[in-house]
Amino acid sequence: MDIEAYFERIGYTDSRRKLDLETLTDILQHQIQAIPFENLNIHCGDAMEFGLETIFDQLVRKKRGGWCLQVNYLLYWVLTTMGFETTMLGGYVYNPPTEKYSSRMIHVLLQVTIDSKNYVVDAGFGCSYQMWQPLELIAGKDQPQIPCIFCLREEEGIWYLDQIRREQYIPSQEFLNSDLLENKKYRKIYSFTLEPRTSKDFESVNTFLQTSPMSLFTNKSFCSLQTPEGVHCLVGFTLTSRKFNYKDNMDLIEFKTLNEEEIEEVLKNLFSISLEKKLVPKHGNHFFTI
Repeated sequence: MDIEAYFERIGYTDSRRKLDLETLTDILQHQIQAIPFENLNIHCGDAMEFGLETIFDQLVRKKRGGWCLQVNYLLYWVLTTMGFETTMLGGYVYNPPTEKYSSRMIHVLLQVTIDSKNYVVDAGFGCSYQMWQPLELIAGKDQPQIPCIFCLREEEGIWYLDQIRREQYIPSQEFLNSDLLENKKYRKIYSFTLEPRTSKDFESVNTFLQTSPMSLFTNKSFCSLQTPEGVHCLVGFTLTSRKFNYKDNMDLIEFKTLNEEEIEEVLKNLFSISLEKKLVPKHGNHFFTI
């Protein structure tokens, strides 16, 4: 694996590459605007592989995306290769319909330490929940970013990531009641501890998430990519485009229903993805908001 190939993939050309917060932020932002958060392999009849070499081949050489287990594993390799003090952590994702966090540790995130300060770094949550900058690991402090205000809480050694969202403007009346819309201003995202993890801790859940009929990822096909102004998200046949803060404290969300031919074009033009196999778009009943 060649880290220079990774830098070329994400369009990162800064040669200074100091082990500081500015560099860390720059790499995170380049990755989330170049590498989509997606699970399309499942809906093309392929596996979501978890070996680092295979992940590098898919995300860098084949210019595809991946889900959190893949994109954050790749980012972990990049940061440790550069010399950042990086720790892999495990998260439990919040499910609003049940008002509970997942019983399984299904999310990978990273902790990076710079000058004795700890930061949460995550390139793999996608949609409008994706952080654009590392979050300082400090409880009870609002941390405003372009997508929203993020905040961390801590209770008895368990950390919680939440967000405060803007109002949403949806011009298309037919989509005002879409099940893809997030309607809560205050949104819980996931919980985690600071216990160091390794890739082995996620091997079984990587299999579960792509094979179980109970998994969100087998029930919905999705692809999201951050842009300089917002985020594009394709779920099943529905394409959404969000512009952050297009008016004071309000996001603009536009919807479009695609046919199969349009999906192929959108994947190429908006997400820079060319699939090797036929995609079977799916929009099941599992809760998923953009």
